[in-house]
Parts: sequence; C-alpha cells; structure tokens
Amino acid sequence: MVIPVHDVNPVRRTPWVTYALLAANVVVFLLTPGMAGSLTGESSLAQLCHLQAFLDHWAAVPRELIHHQMPRLVPTGEVGVGPQGPGCVVGPASYDKSPELSVLTAMFLHGGWMHLLGNMLFLWIFGNNIEDRMGHLRFLLFYAVCGIAAAYGFALLDTGSAAPLIGASGAIAGVLGAYLVLYPKARVWVLVPFLIFLPLRLPAWIVLGLWFVLQAVYSSGGGVSDAGTVAYAAHVAGFVVGLLLALPLRPGTPPPPEPRGILFGRRARPGW
Repeated sequence: MVIPVHDVNPVRRTPWVTYALLAANVVVFLLTPGMAGSLTGESSLAQLCHLQAFLDHWAAVPRELIHHQMPRLVPTGEVGVGPQGPGCVVGPASYDKSPELSVLTAMFLHGGWMHLLGNMLFLWIFGNNIEDRMGHLRFLLFYAVCGIAAAYGFALLDTGSAAPLIGASGAIAGVLGAYLVLYPKARVWVLVPFLIFLPLRLPAWIVLGLWFVLQAVYSSGGGVSDAGTVAYAAHVAGFVVGLLLALPLRPGTPPPPEPRGILFGRRARPGW
C-alpha cells in the first residue's frame, strides 16, 4: 500500500470545513476515555470498561441500525468482580440511544492513534480540493451522506453484528471517490515501501484506484487474516457513493496543473 503525502492540486479558497472536521476528530479523540494515553499501550481495566461503555453509547451498531434491537443490558463503565474475576459491569441503559444519530457520532470516534492519523492524512490531502469544487456547505453535506451510506452499507452486509462501528473512513472514502472522478490526472506524491520508503509522483487514478481495489479485496476477506476488525465494506460503500455523487460535477471541473519535471526522486521536487 502506498502512503500519500501531498497532491499537486492547488485550491482557490480556504477549506474551512476540512479544517473543522480535522479539528473535531482530534478533539473528540482526545476526549474519548482512555484514548489520549493509548500511545503508550497501557490501559487499566477501569479505562477499558469506561471506553466500552462510551462506545456502546455513541458508536453505530449494525444490529441496532437495521433491526432497532437495543440491548437489554449494556456496559455501565464500572468494574466489578464476578465468579471469573474482575470485569466490566453491565446493566440497564441509563440513556436513550438513537441508532440514526449514532451513525453521525460514530464518524468522529477512532480506535487508536494510528486509526485517527491515517484517516486525517487522507482527509488533509484530498478533502480540500473536493471542498473547493463543491463549496463549504455542499461539501459538509456530501461528507455526512457518504459516512451515513458507508455505515448502512456495512450494516446491511452484517445485520446481526453487535460490534461497534466507528471511524471517519467511510466518509473519507467518499471524498476519495469524488477525487478520482474530478481529478484523476492530478499528481500525488506517495511513499512506496520497498526496503526503504521511495518517493514517487503518480496520477491520482493509480493511487486511489489501487486503494479501492485493495478495499474491495479485503472486504471479501481475501488477503488479510483480520478482515473482521476493519470495516472494509464500509470503505467500498462510501467510495462508490462519493464517486456517484461527484459525477454531475465532472463537466466544468478545471483540470489540475500539469507538473513539470520527472516523476521520481528528489530532482522532481522543484516541480511541485
């Protein structure tokens, strides 16, 4: 998998919505119980129980989205001792949860620093151009629609799952789909892991097309042993929805500037 670091595609206006989404995701992550200190890998049982209760309240759950089957007992965030030793206490929910609203709140939750930083990197690189093309309010609506479609698309494929679905990757996948439609020839600087990280400048259609193919393969369970821990199907659904929503904007979209210089190595950098 290549790692994008920069695209050669300037914008005409400040992408305030993209900046706001980046900030909101970071702030929510820092406020999520136990996440701010997850970089060290040290978590107490009390922190894990608190996190479990927090996610059960605010994350999207496929079974709840499709069947509106709310669990009778949920984690309370407290630690107790049972016949098998210490564990997280469960009890009747002290809150009313809206499955539809949980789709939106889940888009700002992340499971760790790498999960957060990976999503924010893609949003930082590709979100500004889509916002520039759509405008601030339309981009915000587009982002939300892609995230909702991604969550429900995943839930429809696993209607009985009670596992929490979190992350902005479904909405960001929609941004990537729109970018592929609107700016397929834009050059993207990427790092390719091959003994060392090699810098390459590639067309967006190669970078994003490869990303989509990998998500489609992983969503089928092929090529990975932990496909169940990542909602690859949500990525596919978000990408396709974003691509379709951007199609009407393709006519009239100005092409990105054609970079000068060779496409490999340090000598191409002056052509950024």
